[in-house]
Amino acid sequence: MVGYGINKDLPKSLNQEFANVFIFHGTPSVVNDSLAGLGKWEKLKPGHGEMFSFDGHKNIMSNLFGVEISFAKRMQEIYPDQKIAIIKYSHGGTSIDSIQKVASWDPDYNGDKDKMGINQYDFFLRTMHKAYAISDIDGDGHSDRLIPSGIVWMQGESDALHTEEVALRYYTNLKRLMDLIRAALHKDDLPVVIGKISDSGMNKEGKMWKYGELVQYAQEKYARIDKNAAIVRDTKDYGYSDGAHYNSAGYISLGESFASLLYELNNE
Repeated sequence: MVGYGINKDLPKSLNQEFANVFIFHGTPSVVNDSLAGLGKWEKLKPGHGEMFSFDGHKNIMSNLFGVEISFAKRMQEIYPDQKIAIIKYSHGGTSIDSIQKVASWDPDYNGDKDKMGINQYDFFLRTMHKAYAISDIDGDGHSDRLIPSGIVWMQGESDALHTEEVALRYYTNLKRLMDLIRAALHKDDLPVVIGKISDSGMNKEGKMWKYGELVQYAQEKYARIDKNAAIVRDTKDYGYSDGAHYNSAGYISLGESFASLLYELNNE
């Protein structure tokens, strides 16, 4: 999930630059170009939603936000004396399964006849490596140390759209991908919080994701079987800005839920 919340909808407490919260947002891409996955550390503020970009020198903010805003606010409430660092890489319309060739997270997918470059997981790795390569994140002249505390994952609609076979593979694909991300962060039991997909019903059939229940079951299965995972279920109560995206209030609620569950996993 990139984020389609509208900045002007944010309350004053969230529509601000956050002291002691820093974000490295890797440039989303489906093409293996020179900027894919690149970014720079900055203090968190609204504008890291859809249409955010990095031009090689500076972050170019959008008028949209994602879950990072309310997530950071809640984390600051829980950990008032801590500095918080967020590494974000996301791309709209992605699937884990490689059947959706344009934006697949399948680590083995290498593009459609070399036209599309590498996969989204590789772009995530590039983002992570670039973020970790910066020793002084906050610019105070002293080296900082990043301590991985959790993974936040909201995705699955595209895997519920194509075929029953793809939806049935979602649990296996999700487990593999989360295991790989944990391994990349050198922490095999790193907490994972996933958001349960929901359906707006805003099309003529009254159902956006044909195999949505299969992906929902897979997500519940993952949260049940993995001893250090949790799932946000209140997505079913969110409003929508269009058929595929939550409204601003939904993104705010989702970020808060991600933070609260991540805290619980880290303190069990």
